[in-house]
Amino acid sequence: MSFFVRQGDQLVAEKLAVSPWAPGKLSGTAVCGLLARELEAYCPDGFVPARLTVDLSQPVANAAFDMRSNVVRRGSRIAVVDATMVQDGRERVRASALFLITGDEPPGQVWSSAEDLPMPPDGCVSPEGSPPLFKSGEREWTSDFAVNQNAARKFSWHSLPPLVAGEPLTPFQRAAILGDATNHVCHWGSEGAGYINADVTVTLSRLPIGYELGLRADNTIAADGISIGSATLYDRTGAVGTCMVTALSNARRQIDFATTTAAALTSESR
Repeated sequence: MSFFVRQGDQLVAEKLAVSPWAPGKLSGTAVCGLLARELEAYCPDGFVPARLTVDLSQPVANAAFDMRSNVVRRGSRIAVVDATMVQDGRERVRASALFLITGDEPPGQVWSSAEDLPMPPDGCVSPEGSPPLFKSGEREWTSDFAVNQNAARKFSWHSLPPLVAGEPLTPFQRAAILGDATNHVCHWGSEGAGYINADVTVTLSRLPIGYELGLRADNTIAADGISIGSATLYDRTGAVGTCMVTALSNARRQIDFATTTAAALTSESR
């Protein structure tokens, strides 16, 4: 299982990379992963990815595409790189990555919030990739979508397959893919999901450790069909960073996840 497979010089989408909103388009998770894959090739030695912002200004068709990238700035402590996905000569989405050099933390103490980062038992998901697990409020972890279609606070837990078959999934790609899933934990309510991402921003204080990552919905602020969702990204050692999406109402194509199974989302393309 993977998001994409190679066919010659092209990457071909598997079902996992197809949008649940429109079967002829790529999902935001797949697009964010591909852009992270392109951008991290420019990360200088001694630097780490600290921010990824993706502007999902146009849908990306499930068809051939080109990647274009540009180093905006390369300093002694900061590097900025841009990338775009192009189809039929038109820019579909664009992304920017910020890479920072690592070093010692300054002295002193600063305030931070108390962590409430629930995790399912060890060994509950496969290192090769597994269907996601969800938790609503105080309920137990489960892969049953119908049980989690409610208005309670959402948590999700993920072990992702490779982005491209035959390539190991990097920690930055893993974080980028799940950045888009912030929409799911923040905007999945009692009637399903009715917002679609216009952009995604992932900020990282460090790279994830291990093959598992969780998302905790932190806030949703909505008015007049526009919503901001924010979440904490975490692994089994603690918080990794934050994710934020700006989303637009797409109520005409509301997705009822109560009728969706994990198998349907991860089955092979036919």
